[in-house]
Amino acid sequence: MRTLGRLKETVSLWRDMASQASTLLELTELATEDGDESLLAQIETDAIQLSRTLSREEISLTLAGPYDDRPAIVSVYSGAGGTDSQDWAEMLLKMYARWAEVQNRPAQVMDLAYGDEAGLRSATLEIGGPFAYGYLNSERGVHRLVRLSPYDPNNLRHTSFAQVEVLPAAAEEEDVVVRSEDLKMDTFRSSGPGGQNVQKVASAVRLTHVPSGIVVSCQTERSQHQNREYAMRILTARLLARQNEQRAEELARLKGERVAAEWGNQIRSYVLHPYKSVKDHRTNFQSTNPDAVLDGALDDFIEAYLISQVS
Repeated sequence: MRTLGRLKETVSLWRDMASQASTLLELTELATEDGDESLLAQIETDAIQLSRTLSREEISLTLAGPYDDRPAIVSVYSGAGGTDSQDWAEMLLKMYARWAEVQNRPAQVMDLAYGDEAGLRSATLEIGGPFAYGYLNSERGVHRLVRLSPYDPNNLRHTSFAQVEVLPAAAEEEDVVVRSEDLKMDTFRSSGPGGQNVQKVASAVRLTHVPSGIVVSCQTERSQHQNREYAMRILTARLLARQNEQRAEELARLKGERVAAEWGNQIRSYVLHPYKSVKDHRTNFQSTNPDAVLDGALDDFIEAYLISQVS
């Protein structure tokens, strides 16, 4: 039913574009025959909008990976830089949440681990909608921020780093089988900013997958059951990612190739001082409006990456 619904949306979109193109052609012919220039501005505006929609959908045709149509589980981890890095991690979380909002995509915060003074040590956000993983997979890697630190009493320039991990959500009925006997669950009280306990009830959940050693915790909800559900979704996504990594490593071994380690690679730099710029080091795509990018304007960066992968 999910596949059918997605295909219906795709067919409807392309039929609507065909209808819009036909209408624009008819209006253009009428305006030309009658010498009526009053419609030209509206025709031009509609044609530009249709062209943008077409370009976006042409790029989406590049998303043919086995998991590209899945929801994306985006995790942000603060890196080198102390409190500034934790604040940077929170800024990135807001950026992805804002991107989802602008795209009218469902988004759910699944876990938050607050920093000691400000910001976040880590956070996990699930984003749905068409091809969420296919688009957001371009965001995985290290993100670097250069700015005047609001946490430095001398207001000096600081460089902060945060790691972004993007995983496809695992399908409940396939992909990964997690046996109950392989799971260890611990409960604890949720913590708020500064580390203080914000709940008297131990509703936060920590799941340990004993065979792999993967540990996942969730503490965003007051319900222990809800936190366990979120933790299971993150756990199965990470198990799926590990399973795929092992397959890739085995394939590379058989081919005699080495799989490049992408953890720690700096993919993008955000500079707020002494000038304003955001640059993707993989595609060299650049923006001089970091405020807009941090407010969710990521489409140009995502599209540049997808096009570079095709070429």
